[in-house]
Amino acid sequence: MTESIHNQNKDRIGVFRRALYDINPGQLRGQLREIFAPDCLVQLANPFETLDGVDGLYEEAYAPLLAAVPDLERRDFIVMAGASEGANWVGCGGHYMGVFEKPWLDIPPTQHLMAMRYHEFFRLEAGQVVEMQALWDIPQVMMLAGAWPMTPSLAPEWVVPGPATEDGIVTAAYDEAQSQASVDWVTAMLQALERSPEGLAAMQIDRHWHSKMMWYGPAGIGSMRRISGFRNWHQIPFLKALPDRSVFKDKGIMFGDGDYVAFTGWPGMSMTISGDGWLGIAPANQKITMRSLDFWRCEKGLIRENWVLVDLLHVFAQIGVDVFERMRELTIARHGRMQV
Repeated sequence: MTESIHNQNKDRIGVFRRALYDINPGQLRGQLREIFAPDCLVQLANPFETLDGVDGLYEEAYAPLLAAVPDLERRDFIVMAGASEGANWVGCGGHYMGVFEKPWLDIPPTQHLMAMRYHEFFRLEAGQVVEMQALWDIPQVMMLAGAWPMTPSLAPEWVVPGPATEDGIVTAAYDEAQSQASVDWVTAMLQALERSPEGLAAMQIDRHWHSKMMWYGPAGIGSMRRISGFRNWHQIPFLKALPDRSVFKDKGIMFGDGDYVAFTGWPGMSMTISGDGWLGIAPANQKITMRSLDFWRCEKGLIRENWVLVDLLHVFAQIGVDVFERMRELTIARHGRMQV
C-alpha cells in the first residue's frame, strides 16, 4: 500500500524535530534550510510576529533561545497530519526544555530547568515547509522565572502532559474515515458552543465532552478537569467578558488524524471585550482578534482531552498593554538597573 502524503509529511517534519532534539548550534541553520522553503511564511507568537523566512526563524527565534538555554531540547507529545481546504498540514505539540542560564526576551534566568509549551503547524508542498504558524507559551517561561506581571490564573499552572493514551505521535497508516469522524465530533461541539447566548442546555456540553475531560489552557489561564472545572474557570469568565466572540470559519484550518483533531488560525477568532473579569482586563469595548492553536483527542465519540494555546501577549498588545515593559519594571532589581 502506498504511504499517504500525510505520513510522508510527518516523516519530513521528523527531520526538523530531530534537529531540535540533539541541537548542534553550528548546524541548525543549515538543517532548517533543508526542510523550509527559502521564502517560507513564518508566523510566531508575539513579540516575534511575522519573521523573514527560515533565516529570520533562526536568527530571531532559535539563536537567541539557544543562547539563553544552551542545552535546549525539543520534546513532542503530539505529531499529526491532515488536509484542510486542499492544503496538507502537520501539527506538533510539546515542550522546549533546558536550563535557563541567560536572559531571553529580558526574562531573568533562573539557572533551573525551564519548560515552554509550543503548538506548531506546518503547511508542506513537495516535501518543503512553505508556511509555519506557531505559538510558544512565553508567559509560561515568565511564570517559571517569577516574572509574570499580570493577573494570576484562575486554574492551576503546571507542565502540561501529553495524551493519556500515549499515542499522540501518530505513526499508523492514515485512516481517512476515522479522521473525518473525529473532525465531525469536534465541529459539532464548536457549533454547539456558538449557541452560548441561548444558555447552558443549548450548548449540550455533556453530549460532546467526556465526564473526565481535561482542558489544558495556556499559562495565564491554567488547566481544568471535568466539565465543571472548564465552565467555572474558563468558559464562564470568557463568555461573560467576550459575549460576541466568533470564529473565522473561512480562515481557520482544521484537520484530523485518527483520534486527533487540530485547529489553527492566524487569527482564528474576533471579539469585543465588553464584560468584566477575563484576565483582569477592564471592559472598554476593545475589539480584538485572537490566535488560538488547538489539539483535541476524541475517545468513543467524546472529547477527552483538549490542548489550547492562546497568544495572550498579542491580546494585551492589541489593547495597548506592554507586558514585557511591565515585566521589566517588576524585575528591575534582578537586572541591576534600579535608579538611586
